[in-house]
Amino acid sequence: MSMPDLAAILWRQRELLEKLVYRLECEQLLLAAGRSRFLATATGEVEALLEELQVVEMQRASAADAVARELDLEPGATLEELAGTAQPPWTEVLLEHRQALLTVTGELSALAETNKHLMAAGLKAVEQTLAGLGLRHGTASLGYDAHGRSEMISAPGNAVVDRSL
Repeated sequence: MSMPDLAAILWRQRELLEKLVYRLECEQLLLAAGRSRFLATATGEVEALLEELQVVEMQRASAADAVARELDLEPGATLEELAGTAQPPWTEVLLEHRQALLTVTGELSALAETNKHLMAAGLKAVEQTLAGLGLRHGTASLGYDAHGRSEMISAPGNAVVDRSL
């Protein structure tokens, strides 16, 4: 692999990371709006991108190791180390990729943290709602027996709400 191959892989990695930022922002909007209908779809898209990124990361590592050998560096050299040894214009190209990757990684960390907090808040709201309905494990609530009479129903396990009536 050559320097142009590494640069092409870095561009692909950056594109996928930008898509991941977009997908996480979409997921965040769904969470913030309390719209859970498409949350599983959004999460699935994020997971698919992460799988694709794993493949590209392996390609990048392989290409970077090959370039490192060409530059008489040890395999596993950082982009900064590769850029320090590379000839122009590759020095600037690698440094630009490095900076862009650092920036998008920071964005991703912030988005992931915010989404984590939104999911935790949503889970807490659901748990509070279920507790208020008496639908939590080991609780009792007002219900109806087989004859239609009102009675307290103990819920030793999971409870199911029949909304078809």
